Amino acid sequence: MRGGKNQTFASEFILLGLLDPNQYGLFFLSLILIMFMAAIMGNTVLILLIHLDTRLHTPMYVLLKHLSFMDILNISNIVPMMAINYISGRKSITFAGCGYQIFLYVIFVGAECLILSAMSYDRYVAICHPLHYPILMNHRISVFLATGCWLGGIINSIIHTTYVLLLPFCGTRTIDHFFCEIPAMLRLSCVDTSQYQEIVYVSAVFFYLIPFSIILFSYGQILHIVHHMKSLEAQRKAFSTCSSHLAVVVMYYGSCIFTYMRPKSYHTPGQDKVIAISYTILAPMINPVIYSLRNKDVLCALKKVFSKVLSHRNENF
Repeated sequence: MRGGKNQTFASEFILLGLLDPNQYGLFFLSLILIMFMAAIMGNTVLILLIHLDTRLHTPMYVLLKHLSFMDILNISNIVPMMAINYISGRKSITFAGCGYQIFLYVIFVGAECLILSAMSYDRYVAICHPLHYPILMNHRISVFLATGCWLGGIINSIIHTTYVLLLPFCGTRTIDHFFCEIPAMLRLSCVDTSQYQEIVYVSAVFFYLIPFSIILFSYGQILHIVHHMKSLEAQRKAFSTCSSHLAVVVMYYGSCIFTYMRPKSYHTPGQDKVIAISYTILAPMINPVIYSLRNKDVLCALKKVFSKVLSHRNENF
């Protein structure tokens, strides 16, 4: 067994990827790269706006800044390697590179699941208990929550990455995926991983089911309050905002739960790859639009920055 493990550490894996090497594959790669650039630009702009505008130095935007940072790191961990492998035709990834990708991916996905629930708690307190908001949700608490989300993601990642990398991989080292995802790695192991699957379920309950339940409860309470508002315009705006937030949340948590809470025998490479797109590529692109760029405060901050840039250019001319 020790020799098998040493061989595993010295070997490379082959990532089959998401796209076929033809004109359609090149077309879809172009779309993915456009989404990648949109995600990087949207989240970067949001982080800069929150940093520059003092009106956005509130608990909600502190959490949003962390969410944007997680999205940038998450999509940057996946898409560049996938694009390089497709363009170069070299599909291999080193054992260390695969472990590094797993470690970062599990951190970002886990931390994002927790911070989305923290954001829903912030909105719940702000709308349902506005008088107690300075006590229940202030800058210190928001920093504490964000730090807890990062620590939770890191601890969770250390556990899962360590276990997966210590597995003996026998025979083929071909990963039928576009990145080193844990379910795809488990299919290559020559030992029984059913006990580890129980750990995955526990982790999924803590990072997916419980935060998802908190979000549903928070937005349920918010919608209940909104329903009793006298202003129809306020109701319409609140329902529109909540529905868009919930749509993204359901897509993100639903895909994660579907991936990590299904029995190993129900996993198929095709399904796993398609589902993984939603929380590795689509969510980082959509989040800044849904959570922030539709927000009036963020748009005002953006206009303020643009006006300063234009006035500075006019002064120079």
